[in-house]
Amino acid sequence: MTLKNLLKIVVVLFAVGQTMAQYRVPLDTSYTSRSAFLKAQKKYPEIELVTLKAESEVVAQRDIVYKSIGERDLHLDAFFKPQKELRPAIILVHGGGWKSGNKTMQQPLAQQLAEKGWVCFTVEYRLSLEAQFPEGIKDVKSAVKYVRFNAESFGVDASKIAVLGCSSGAQMASFIATTNGNSVFDDMDVLSEISSNVEALINLDGVLAFHHPKSEEGTLSSEWLGGTYQERPEIWNQASALSHVNEKTPPSLFIKSDFERFQAGRDEFVEILEQNDIYYEIKSIHNAPHTFWLFQPWFDEVLLSVDQFLKTVFSNN
Repeated sequence: MTLKNLLKIVVVLFAVGQTMAQYRVPLDTSYTSRSAFLKAQKKYPEIELVTLKAESEVVAQRDIVYKSIGERDLHLDAFFKPQKELRPAIILVHGGGWKSGNKTMQQPLAQQLAEKGWVCFTVEYRLSLEAQFPEGIKDVKSAVKYVRFNAESFGVDASKIAVLGCSSGAQMASFIATTNGNSVFDDMDVLSEISSNVEALINLDGVLAFHHPKSEEGTLSSEWLGGTYQERPEIWNQASALSHVNEKTPPSLFIKSDFERFQAGRDEFVEILEQNDIYYEIKSIHNAPHTFWLFQPWFDEVLLSVDQFLKTVFSNN
């Protein structure tokens, strides 16, 4: 990665921090694209961090307010190619252990998916230092409702919205997809008449069950869920997508690493999908870090897998 690209990342993170600081939002900046790159580079010295293209036909609209809680505004970024026909949308949810990370981390993937014709939105949501489960879930569901309500202005087909998440963001995306039609996890103060349902799920290495033989969830999960499993077992179970997967769960794509802890609950989840005749795909990324979606040589494989999966799902609807 060049010095120029590193400087771009620093500038973007500074801008995000300055914007959020206006609202005195507690921030944990330990997880960024750059920190993930520096960590992964030790074992994989040939990797390249994928950044935004300087020249692209994709239009970017940044920091659109989709929800306000008192004086606290939550933002999303939109990436799309100007076109006449309505296109499916993808809501992208960043990772960071429900405590760190920010929406800029998903921008390179959003930009390149938009180049393929999808309308993409990277979403800011409240993290565990600010609000515990299920508030962040409600935020992302509110973003889905915002996109659906404003679908025409973004060129979106409101009947075709996918949610894509990475790591903890994948856990959230899976929870959102498995609670289609469950208003308990909707913010009813936001566009209460609009559905937060999603029509496809893409899970990039995210757990599906917090308490599971494969799971190694600890401090970060406890901070997100308001206590340890011993202290709040009902919340740990309630917050797991595996507890909610049913006949209303949409077609699902799982792109996984070789790290077993991030596959907790997937086999059981897939079994329920099969019982309900719901389409799914599982793709494996071998010999790669957990954060493979941020880097080449794996980024292109992720991009292709997501594009092909969504074409399959939405061409059949």
